[in-house]
Amino acid sequence: MGKSSMDSLTFDEDGFVNEVADDWTEEKAQRIAELDGIGPLDDRQLDLLKHLRDHYLRWGTPPALPHVCRSRGYDPNCLNQMFPSAHEAWRIAGLPNPGDEAVSYL
Repeated sequence: MGKSSMDSLTFDEDGFVNEVADDWTEEKAQRIAELDGIGPLDDRQLDLLKHLRDHYLRWGTPPALPHVCRSRGYDPNCLNQMFPSAHEAWRIAGLPNPGDEAVSYL
């Protein structure tokens, strides 16, 4: 995605937001997803994105991905079924680059 901005969101060279924005919205998520050729997002996808954000904002780390799915009542592999990758879901959720180790985990 390169360095660009979307309203108040700015992205690093890997496509992650530079800072977690308090003003992240479902509309911004939809625009990121559409720019990446994924959108429009459905209610289940938005639910998972909100859960990823909530976990990160609470704990400061990426959650165990099967746990995210199970905690929402979905199949343990739901992120890979709903998004091209967990990495992409993390980006659309407006979360910052988790680092090289975590990116390979995502």
